[in-house]
Amino acid sequence: MITPELLTRMIKAGAGEVPADVVIKNVRLLDVITGTVTHTDIAIVADRIVGTYGYYHGARLIEGDNRYAVPGFIDTHLHIESSLVTPFEFDRCVLPHGVTTAICDPHEIANVLGAEGIRYFLECAERTVMDVKVNLSSCVPATPHETSGACLEIADLEKFRHHPHVIGLAEMMNFPGVLAGDPGIIAKLVAFQGVHIDGHAPLLTDLALNGYLAAGIRTDHEATTAVEAREKLSKGMAILIREGSVSKDLEALAEILDANTSAYVALCTDDRNPLDILEEGHLDSSIRRLIARGRPLHHVYRAASHSAARIFGLKDRGLVAPGYRADVVLVDSLEQCRVSDVVSAGRLVRPELFEARQPVPPVGLASMKAKRVRPTTFMVPANPQRNETPVIAVRPGLILTYRETATLEISERGVLPDLDADIIKIAVIERHGINGNVALSFAKGFGLKRGAIASSVGHDSHNITVVGATDEDMAAAVNRLIELGGGFVVADGGRAVAELALPIAGLMSLLSFEAVADKLHKLRDAAYGLGCTLPEPFLQVAFLALPVIPHLKLTDKGLFDVDKFAFVE
Repeated sequence: MITPELLTRMIKAGAGEVPADVVIKNVRLLDVITGTVTHTDIAIVADRIVGTYGYYHGARLIEGDNRYAVPGFIDTHLHIESSLVTPFEFDRCVLPHGVTTAICDPHEIANVLGAEGIRYFLECAERTVMDVKVNLSSCVPATPHETSGACLEIADLEKFRHHPHVIGLAEMMNFPGVLAGDPGIIAKLVAFQGVHIDGHAPLLTDLALNGYLAAGIRTDHEATTAVEAREKLSKGMAILIREGSVSKDLEALAEILDANTSAYVALCTDDRNPLDILEEGHLDSSIRRLIARGRPLHHVYRAASHSAARIFGLKDRGLVAPGYRADVVLVDSLEQCRVSDVVSAGRLVRPELFEARQPVPPVGLASMKAKRVRPTTFMVPANPQRNETPVIAVRPGLILTYRETATLEISERGVLPDLDADIIKIAVIERHGINGNVALSFAKGFGLKRGAIASSVGHDSHNITVVGATDEDMAAAVNRLIELGGGFVVADGGRAVAELALPIAGLMSLLSFEAVADKLHKLRDAAYGLGCTLPEPFLQVAFLALPVIPHLKLTDKGLFDVDKFAFVE
């Protein structure tokens, strides 16, 4: 809280009349507005920058060692749950990569636990070192075409609207509902007019896009081509260039980021798991890759900070300048974005900052309510009226899936997979204890020659999704996953050979991010041992049940054609 006395001290310290609390000495400051680089000190009082372009004295000095100073990075859209660790571990994992603000949609945990999940995230946000901002989940459930563990209406969201960490309404995924004027969706949109409303409109174009934007929706992270992104930019939509563990759109969208557009472009991950963060980095990875692709350097850093802050209405941050929040990243190289130190709200990030946080008890430890299955659960009955079987085609780096057909062999065990054609079985099993639904189909693109992969991370309703070459291994993977209370399991030869327990709502681990990364490495190796050819098989499995992303998905209620927004007959 800013008191008259504190504000007076900030003013006098900025004017050089009294010492600052902290001075970062001898840095080369990148101005993300003009692109100039200037030797300077940075003076800080409490959590605010009070002086730049000058030389200061302070109670505590941080030696800049002639490193470059840039504003703290802002991840503009992510689901911390999909990073597979708690908000506290995410904080410890990502903040050292320069991400001082994360704009989170607790959509995943809300689909399992409802308001309890949002409350848990807000309690964590009050205690993390990183500043976690929350957009309230707009689509729980995402559609009526899957079984979710919870339902949130506007009355449920209103309870959280004025929380200091809440900034708006999260991604409005049900764009058909927006265009159709669904009363429940309209009520949410009306309530959040005048504040930020996040978008989610894959492949939406022309007049339908106009109608969607007329609702006051301002951003989109689902553009996958430069053509799509440019149309959305031309209609006033800010584009969030996404580069996560599964959705990798940076290469396709890099060309849209230039001097003309950088005020309307920001960066997001949506999402990255700890293994990828340890191996590649977080937003720092996106920054160096965009620069390597010839994007103008200070405009890339602007998109990662100042533009992100403006787009989301965070007027107190995004610049290293007097009066702004003291989020500063020190890098050894601007081109390589090698982060060496981070200052978050005026505090140098060190292990003791994380150790001082007060813990928040985990929630959702009993959310896994699915019953054990048998191999016969996965028998696909033959349809004498249809010779060809629809197949969900998966491509690396995309959560978009494609519709293909195949003529598959039929035996006394029903319709069989065709491993030579890379066609395996997929099942989605309702796990919230509501109806026990099991839906079956076929998928292509995993490369499995044997075994099975199961996940309780199944966007957006988080039922169990399993793909496999044999019914026996699919059953073994699912049953072990149920015993764990949720997680990832690889089965081979009728038994689990690698696993990661995710007992918090079936989504997050109780382990450190380092331990999660180690288990993910073993899971990935086990999946590759089955013949899997996808770089990130587990999160790719997790998106097979998402019925708001084109084109063909499988929910616990059946095979779903997203383009027609209807189940396949």
